Amino acid sequence: MQNPTVYARLHNRQFVVANNAQGLSGTGTVFHYMVEGDAISSTYQGGRIRLGTQVGRVTGPDTIELLYQCLTLEGELLAGWSRGTIGVDHAGRTTLSFIWGWLSGATGGGGSSYIEIIA
Repeated sequence: MQNPTVYARLHNRQFVVANNAQGLSGTGTVFHYMVEGDAISSTYQGGRIRLGTQVGRVTGPDTIELLYQCLTLEGELLAGWSRGTIGVDHAGRTTLSFIWGWLSGATGGGGSSYIEIIA
């Protein structure tokens, strides 16, 4: 079943990092999301990320969970999980806030936030 809020805020939209102090994605990393029903997918690259993908699902009116994997420019293969909340900033741009952790290739975790790129 399609979640209208998640679809409207994520489908075919691009995001950049606003804050990710402990993470690998950073300046130059762009995420492109697609939504089909309660399924979410994305690709990402830029910065230290050569290629990354995510797959996930809608878990509530404004919440999602994702599994991600990436190949870095240094040849590292990493995978992890995240749980996120979708919001809107004062300018009407979609925001994403996550807690996350590594499952393979690295240890630890943290929090991160992202903001929609407006064309």
